[in-house]
Amino acid sequence: MSEIPAKATESEDPSDGASDRAARNAGGPGDAMWQSSPPGSIYDYIRVASFSIGADGLVDQWSLRAEQLFGIPAERAVGMDPIDAFVDSDLRERSQRKMAEILDGREWTGVVPFRMPDGPDGARGEEGLAEVYVMPTRTAESERAAVCIVVDVRTLRSIETDLAASQAIFGQSPFGFLLIDTDLRVRRANMRFASIFGGTPDDHRGKGVHDYLPRAEADRVSATLRRVLETGDSITDMHVTGFVPGSEERRHWSVNLYRVHSGSGRPIGIAWLGTDITARRAAAREAAAARRNLALLNEAGARIGNSLDLETTARELLDVVVPGFCDLATVDLYQGLLIGDETPPGLADGSAELRRVAFASAVSDAPLSGSGDAVAVGAVHHFPFNSPCADALRTARPQHVPPEDGELVQSTLAVPMVAHDTVVGLARFARTKGSEPFGDRDRDLAVELAARAAVCIDNARLYRREHERALILQRSLLPPGDPEASGLDIACRYLPGNAATEVGGDWFDVIELPGHRTALVVGDVMGRGLRAAVAMGELRTAVRTLALLDLEPAEVLSALDEIARGLGTPGGVQQATRAARQPRDADLSEVYLATCVYAVYDSVTRRCTFANAGHLPPVLVEPGEAALMLDVPPGMPLGVGGEPFEEVEVELPEGALLALYTDGLVESRDHPSTRGSRPSWARSPTPPGPWRTSATTS
Repeated sequence: MSEIPAKATESEDPSDGASDRAARNAGGPGDAMWQSSPPGSIYDYIRVASFSIGADGLVDQWSLRAEQLFGIPAERAVGMDPIDAFVDSDLRERSQRKMAEILDGREWTGVVPFRMPDGPDGARGEEGLAEVYVMPTRTAESERAAVCIVVDVRTLRSIETDLAASQAIFGQSPFGFLLIDTDLRVRRANMRFASIFGGTPDDHRGKGVHDYLPRAEADRVSATLRRVLETGDSITDMHVTGFVPGSEERRHWSVNLYRVHSGSGRPIGIAWLGTDITARRAAAREAAAARRNLALLNEAGARIGNSLDLETTARELLDVVVPGFCDLATVDLYQGLLIGDETPPGLADGSAELRRVAFASAVSDAPLSGSGDAVAVGAVHHFPFNSPCADALRTARPQHVPPEDGELVQSTLAVPMVAHDTVVGLARFARTKGSEPFGDRDRDLAVELAARAAVCIDNARLYRREHERALILQRSLLPPGDPEASGLDIACRYLPGNAATEVGGDWFDVIELPGHRTALVVGDVMGRGLRAAVAMGELRTAVRTLALLDLEPAEVLSALDEIARGLGTPGGVQQATRAARQPRDADLSEVYLATCVYAVYDSVTRRCTFANAGHLPPVLVEPGEAALMLDVPPGMPLGVGGEPFEEVEVELPEGALLALYTDGLVESRDHPSTRGSRPSWARSPTPPGPWRTSATTS
């Protein structure tokens, strides 16, 4: 039977295949004799050859396998003396004695060195080593003969080496190793696989993927195994998800699949090499989450705090976190802090009223509830004393808010917004069902985001407070209503360019002088905020003091210039003169520069004397004439020093209009004042700029 290749016993006829399957199902011993060898039979790897020796000691039958093993065709081999043909000359005598014993009826098994016959071209034949099994027999004529079965020892040694290596790799592999047959059943499992799924390696024989994986995953893997078996295409790093016995933890494996062939090249199954990558996937998720969080923090740094408006800053926070970090979010700020109270009642215990300033959602338009009724944006409310949100405000620590039954939200973080050790409000971040619940890393990120926004919101709150104080200070220093003066009808208007513009240092004044004279002053301190407003107040006070000394306009501006230089010097005006005499490295950020026009009108002579310190020129409108900008030398702004100021005297006709103004009147939001050709108020009854003052002679 060794002469019949396993493949030759499989019928090419489909009906024979059906009969073969029926025979296997029958299970009878007679039928089983004619079943095909299983895939991977030893005969696919070892080509066993046979030949017979007649009574004369010569070859009388030569098999096809013998032709393949020795390379000698049958027509040449039959009739040869095998000892003369294959055995070296120094071993022939001993070999002939053995042959005589065999033909005398003795069996013999042993290893025999042999040499292929010399080739037709005289080339010496290849040497080898054969394992021979000789069985005495008789011919039909009752003559003694022998049947020889020969196996090439080199092939056996190679198989032994390969088998040992395969066994070592299979048994000692740190990965789960399976050999799956063509029916997708486990033919063999290694110890590593058994240590994961329990039992011994033999306990897993005959099992399929459905015995290890959930149904949907098993169906997918089975389809992949069939494809590998049919096509021979290997699969690398296929991810498989399942559970191990006795654990509810989801596990992940990386599996490599490749088709295994027998020695004759016939597919005999699939090799499965799997390694547990659960920890690696968890680490990858952690790394991805860390990168995502860093990107979120970077985005927060770029987008939060670009505005000094409280509500805008809160919305910027929500624009960053929804939907990148959570599905819904709200920001509530203490109402008392919003209206200017430093320490509103209830701030320490979290019971003070809050105002909902921002809300964002990626899944719903309804505000986040979580406790009590829904709160609309702009509404004032407070959290129940024993609620997690109130607890977060009291302790300044984030709290997890448990989900309510039937709610869409499944995970909520209440994070206090802390700035400079003061809680200014509460941010809530929520994730809906289907999203991953918040973890420790998410909580830390939420605290960082809330803290950044809190600092920006507190800065905006402080700015708003300073802005309001500066505005109050500025308005308190301006003349109330429309001032009165001898020989003049005076009209004034102060109008900020827009509500968000920071308080500046613009001022004007009307000062009554002796001798039916009136001083008209318009100035602008460069810069914004409370410091500019304070500097404006100091200069305005100085102008009124100097005006009462009855100085000339140029002298008033010279004195103001020295005072302006002293405003940015420690010690004030008293050290300004000494500092002016000494060379210094001036820090422009500490120098108060201002522009100013100072005019004195004499109602008796109708003459007006002007001096200008870098300000826009006055405008004169005579009855029936077009507006005219007076040619008053501009001079240097106050605070620069070193340049004298010039005076210009102009006669004002009866009924003429004299307008003094700041740059906001002629500037637009799109063009600076240097690009304008004439003041826009000349064409509009309502000027767009900050303010103007005009005087009409009577």
